Amino acid sequence: MAPTLVHRLEYGALRLFSGALSLFDVRTASRAAGAFTQLGYSPLGIRRGVTERQIAAAFPKWRPERVAETARESYRNLGRVAIEATLLSRGTPQDLLALFRPSPSWSVVEAALTRGKGVILVAGHLGNWELSGAYVAAKGVPVHPIARGMSNPLSDAYFRRTRERLGMHIMHDQEAVRRVPRALRQGHTVGFLSDQATVGLASTFIPFFGRPAKTPRGAAVFALRGDYPVVMIHAVRQPDERYEFIAEDIPVLDTGDREQDVDDVMQRFTWALERMVTKYPGQYFWQHRRWKHQPADTPPELREP
Repeated sequence: MAPTLVHRLEYGALRLFSGALSLFDVRTASRAAGAFTQLGYSPLGIRRGVTERQIAAAFPKWRPERVAETARESYRNLGRVAIEATLLSRGTPQDLLALFRPSPSWSVVEAALTRGKGVILVAGHLGNWELSGAYVAAKGVPVHPIARGMSNPLSDAYFRRTRERLGMHIMHDQEAVRRVPRALRQGHTVGFLSDQATVGLASTFIPFFGRPAKTPRGAAVFALRGDYPVVMIHAVRQPDERYEFIAEDIPVLDTGDREQDVDDVMQRFTWALERMVTKYPGQYFWQHRRWKHQPADTPPELREP
């Protein structure tokens, strides 16, 4: 698709923003980007209502002040996600690893790799989801994240270059059916972001904080089809501004009932993601309408807030 004038203007603004912040070290640029994107919450109010309603629905006992502060942190996190990956892609794997504290749970990934097969990495939009896969790559493990194509072809190509400079082998979701089995047979890892409903992707409805949410099922389908281990990974920011890479094994049980087994894997992932979001609520991507797609018979009290 040929880029339009609007695409070119958006891309120019992106490059100008990232270029200006590249004059600073990663931590300073990250804080500046976070302060800038917080303007989306206030005064601009971009998706502010969606963000606050979803946080309040996930944590109904919270006071409005805590909901508002968590929302502000979520906006700051978006800016940090974008600029950190961009700046770190210009450095070395050691530069990226220096932004992380030692990971006690890296052994979970190593244990999965010792099976001698490929490993499926699954994550949500929590912490810096761009850096979770980059951390795996920096540790010397081939990783193939699946990414959705962006509507702006210039920005899409830019972010693809950024991710590949971080050591990842990006595949768009349209390529997944062909490329995922090949990567897994080679003993590599394949990354899935599995907490957003996407048109055209096979999905199932899994409760997320008690409300049914349309959830992509690809990670579980490939895992059961080839008997591959599944590990949930996240890079979450700590109070000292360093990241911790957190990995958790997601059990895959093959009972012979393929449809139910797929749903069960995605339910276990969602439970694990809920625990992580509860621990780091301000680092979740609440701006996405997680409960937009629900079954027709969803009770009124469990519908999208």
